[in-house]
Amino acid sequence: SGSGVSSSRQVQGTGDSSAVSKCSAAARGYIQDRFLRLLAGRRRRRAPLIHRGYYIRARAVDHCVQDFLLKTQTLPRTQILSLGAGFDSLYFRLKDMGLLHHTVVYEVDFPNVACQKAALIKRMKELSALVGDTGREGLGAITFSGEDYKLLGVDLSELSELERTLEEAGLNNEIPTLFIAEVVLAYMENTRSDALIQWAAEHFPQACFLMYEQVHPEDPFGRVMQQHFRQLSSALHSLALYPDCEAQQRRFLGKGWTECSVMDMNEFFTCCIPEDEQQRVHTLEPFDEYEEWHLKCSHYFVLAASKGMEPSWTPLLPSVTVPRHAGPVGLAGSVPAAACARLSGIPGLRRYGHHSVLIKPNLILTTGGFGEENGQHCRMRNFHVLSKHAGYWKSVCVTQNIPDKRWGERLYHTVSCLSDTLALMVGGRTSPLSAGLGMLWLKFPETSNASDPDDVAVELVSLQPAAEAAALRWRHSTTEMTFKGEQYLFVYGGRSALEPVLGDWYFLHTPDLSCTAISVEGPAPESRHSHSACSWEGGVLIAGGLGAAEQPLGSVFLLREMEHGFQWQTIETHPPLVPRYSHTAHVHEGRLLLVGGVWFHASSVPGITVIDLMTGLCLDYVINVEHLEWPLMLHNHSSVFLPNEKELLVIGGGGNCFSFGTHLNPEPVVLSLSSILISH
Repeated sequence: SGSGVSSSRQVQGTGDSSAVSKCSAAARGYIQDRFLRLLAGRRRRRAPLIHRGYYIRARAVDHCVQDFLLKTQTLPRTQILSLGAGFDSLYFRLKDMGLLHHTVVYEVDFPNVACQKAALIKRMKELSALVGDTGREGLGAITFSGEDYKLLGVDLSELSELERTLEEAGLNNEIPTLFIAEVVLAYMENTRSDALIQWAAEHFPQACFLMYEQVHPEDPFGRVMQQHFRQLSSALHSLALYPDCEAQQRRFLGKGWTECSVMDMNEFFTCCIPEDEQQRVHTLEPFDEYEEWHLKCSHYFVLAASKGMEPSWTPLLPSVTVPRHAGPVGLAGSVPAAACARLSGIPGLRRYGHHSVLIKPNLILTTGGFGEENGQHCRMRNFHVLSKHAGYWKSVCVTQNIPDKRWGERLYHTVSCLSDTLALMVGGRTSPLSAGLGMLWLKFPETSNASDPDDVAVELVSLQPAAEAAALRWRHSTTEMTFKGEQYLFVYGGRSALEPVLGDWYFLHTPDLSCTAISVEGPAPESRHSHSACSWEGGVLIAGGLGAAEQPLGSVFLLREMEHGFQWQTIETHPPLVPRYSHTAHVHEGRLLLVGGVWFHASSVPGITVIDLMTGLCLDYVINVEHLEWPLMLHNHSSVFLPNEKELLVIGGGGNCFSFGTHLNPEPVVLSLSSILISH
């Protein structure tokens, strides 16, 4: 529904496209709804990320509507008023399920939308049979009138006209009424949507209001989301005045509603959807876009407000209690971010799901990922080298001596540097259906430090069968470590085409990569992927990650060398580390630095967290991005720590922002840590 004539056509467009997306989600089994295909018009198969997004939206609305019908089932009469209903199938679904014995459904949308929908219902036997078309022709704004279904063509921003038409259609102010606004009010001017919210509270003594829309406009994902709607000429007006869930709650309580609860979609999915149903949705299609899914969910909320209801209407009570991080994260300070001016516009560094590694002090190799090459989005084949000269990084072209160009095409792999002439690439994937991609040797010419490598030779590693399983994974970690003076690589966790999360590990002896059995004691960390891993004092530090039920983890483990093997030890952090994943990590002088990532704590995005490994003290720093002209997305990025300069170089990062377009950080960013890494 729109906020005036200029953008009403664009806003209707958003309604059409959401009908098509819901229809695609139904076709894949996410939602059970046989009426969507009759109403959506065109069919188009959407991506799994879009399916999940529309699933959670449909689920949130259904959850609240069915709760309202259940709580009022003993009452003689109730009514539902769906604002900006578009081509939604709600009435037909409820009628088909036998849930409308004493409830009339009113739908309101722009006149041309209401006329189209009325014509569609009359034309489709399956739809008209359910309504029981009374044969009466629609009158004026009432485009369709059945016993328990009325379809009205009115602009929602014209409140007096809306009131007159509803009265004419038979709406009864004295009976319990549920108002539904599913991504509708955000498109209206705030004075008009506020007036509508207040009108509903003032004119209906027993009322419930269900709203689903966007939130958090100012973080990086929120900025991409806002830009998308602006480009469609259907700006989200509500976000400026009501930027978070608390503001929306205050809005309703201040406009005549006595009770109001709000949940973002991460919380709703975790708390209001039964575990077996979560599991069902997780396994419907191959899926590997966790970051974008959780970011989408933290930028949409469902709100339930009520007044005069006995007993009170509280559909958003969690069925399971999940520890919430109440209040904002306590910030110890900020870290300035600056774009690498001389690297702006360099092709090959706009990518995500890649890996960057310091080969020698002034040389960084970046491989793989998904990004932009020659104006096209694709999996990146070409390696990229950054070299530092006279204090400045510059991009160096290297030729890849590689038997098969596709070998380098992979996401979520690792690269470990074994010497300044040899590195090892482990695992990764092409599509989420792929079985994992084995290992590659990367060999650099033996030249003096002064000159840049002009070529990298790439060779397939022939692994012994015992070590093969170590390579068939992605979103894992590979860490250099020592045991009894010998060098090993420790491959841990990740996921595979068969297992959504892995908790196993391998010790690979270098350089022959033979799989070595070394005893490990102590309780093993729970399975995870997208965690971080760093070498420390001969052992390995594992932090965060995404666990079995797609829930972020806040644990930190040390795999510590003992006399006859290793032992897992938990590092207690205080305050407790906010659970996160898709971050990067570095160790410096007894401190673990976690960079970026994704967490469910919606009031801010992760910056840099510093954990003192001796005391467990955990400090969060926000990243000051005022000098960047674009949103900095710190997930699926890579980072390189430069200890002499006390700087972090962040390369790439970003991803597919739901249906709002792909955002790739355009250039590397330097984070200056000198103020937070003052020596002990």
